Amino acid sequence: MLPAAVLWDMDGTLVDTEPYWIAAEHELVAAHGGTWTHAQALQLVGNPLEVSAAVLRDAGVDLPVAEIVTWLLTRVTAQVNDGVPWRPGARELLAALDEAGVPCALVTMSYTVLAEAVTAHVPGAFATLVTGDQVTRGKPDPEPYLVAARRLGVRPEDCVAIEDSPAGIGSAMASGARTLGVEAVLPVEPREGLSRAASLADVDLVVLRRLAAGEVLELV
Repeated sequence: MLPAAVLWDMDGTLVDTEPYWIAAEHELVAAHGGTWTHAQALQLVGNPLEVSAAVLRDAGVDLPVAEIVTWLLTRVTAQVNDGVPWRPGARELLAALDEAGVPCALVTMSYTVLAEAVTAHVPGAFATLVTGDQVTRGKPDPEPYLVAARRLGVRPEDCVAIEDSPAGIGSAMASGARTLGVEAVLPVEPREGLSRAASLADVDLVVLRRLAAGEVLELV
């Protein structure tokens, strides 16, 4: 049987926006006279925005955390509005799930303004959006995925979650969802109970059925 729902991460999983975030971080730190490396930027992938903003403050950005978050969101949202960088296979899998009647939720640490900018390009694809400004505890805590399942009226363990970052994978697995890690800017390291794929282009309804049945797949 197909999963009761598919729970999607956004940045790095649905859309290739991680380079947008990294570029924005470099720009902001440089504007405040600080230094920022690509290795530092990779450590922020998948984190709650307030956590990332606090790290940027420590790197020299002389702004309150809330203002840093707003600046980053504004910068990345403007780039998304110019064009959505879909990950390979993402829209095709969304379309197949819609045709099969499987509900989807977006579960992202980005805020609602950015999530809505992305999902506006796939109207009706997502039954609910769970964003970083809607939860108390962000990834890697399981709260975002538990909220998504509750809103959809399904059990987390009957869902498949699709993620790319260590924090997101930890969140999804802790919720009890069958979790598929798809490589983006960071490698997806092997982990007990975690399925892996090199690309969403390798994922179809047959793969999702197998994941929902409890199989752990290696598609890397």
